[in-house]
Amino acid sequence: MSLAPPTVLQVLPALVTGGVERGTVEIARALVEAGGRAVVASAGGPMVAAVEAAGARHVLLPLDRKTPGALFGCAGALVRLVREEGVGIVHARSRFPAWSALMAARRAGARFVTTYHGSYNEGFPGKRLYNSVMARGDRVIAISGFIADLVRARHGVGADRLRVIPRGVDPVRFDPDAVGSGRVEALRQAWGLAAGRPVVLLPGRLTRWKGQGVLLRAVGAMEAPRPLVVLAGDAQGRAAYRAELVALAGELGVEAVLPGDVADMPAAMLLADVVVHASTDAEAFGRTVAEAQAMRRPVIASDLGAPRETVEEGVTGWRVPPGDVAALAGAIRRVLAMPAGARAAVGEAARAAVLARYTTRAMQEATLSVYRELA
Repeated sequence: MSLAPPTVLQVLPALVTGGVERGTVEIARALVEAGGRAVVASAGGPMVAAVEAAGARHVLLPLDRKTPGALFGCAGALVRLVREEGVGIVHARSRFPAWSALMAARRAGARFVTTYHGSYNEGFPGKRLYNSVMARGDRVIAISGFIADLVRARHGVGADRLRVIPRGVDPVRFDPDAVGSGRVEALRQAWGLAAGRPVVLLPGRLTRWKGQGVLLRAVGAMEAPRPLVVLAGDAQGRAAYRAELVALAGELGVEAVLPGDVADMPAAMLLADVVVHASTDAEAFGRTVAEAQAMRRPVIASDLGAPRETVEEGVTGWRVPPGDVAALAGAIRRVLAMPAGARAAVGEAARAAVLARYTTRAMQEATLSVYRELA
């Protein structure tokens, strides 16, 4: 679309790492490239540099603090920012700062957009009310069909306000033909992985619901020689959980590497014979699944949440019941035993599906269309 989007202020707690932060940078870049202006407010972090490199202005506010004082103080600061920058749309990406953003948008006369990024548990009294701010936008973006169903059921958001915009994968960065063998071999040597042994990769931060323990138990239940396991993700301060995983691998006799955050994830995925998603809670989207598919890797995913949309059973990957150690072990065994040609065909179908439906560009264009609707 040729019409330039309005000035958009994106609001989130901080810019450390994660899908919300990456999405913020991607939309800021798209806004600037389309001739609009992008402003981002957060408590800062390593990804501020990426925001500014995208051509956006970053404003430092204590949006990561969950106190009444911070809530109202940030609301006032955002009102001033909206007026100073001529912001037409305030886009909130996280619940607590979204309350400040909502108040600011209403007071300053800006339109309000939210992205419903998670399934947001309701285990405590008042949580549905707290979560409801993410359903109060003039437009509510759901990052998958799974999340859209949840928003309709919990908050009654209708088709007039609800837009489904899946998260996107950069098909240039995640292109198996662009990753040289040297990058793959460098990771193999850095991680001490023996050549010729199958590798099973689980990408994702080290937290219990991501299912690292489920994968270790599944590989431990397999016959020798077992595949090597790589649990690629930052512990984010969960040193005790990381130590628990190392101990569990030792008890099970599973050779496992925990390299922490991996900068070259495309090479890590190309190194893997199988990429596993073993989450025991529903993923709102599960970007690592789509990234692995873009790399033509065989993917086995938990059969819940949004991976049901991105993984077509036996066509673009396989699904197993979440937390089912025996089922996961059986699936890994079957995939590793497949003829190379059959596995390659699934990988080709998976990349084609990502290119058709789940690219960063498609996500950016759909979001800009929402902004233009409101402008």
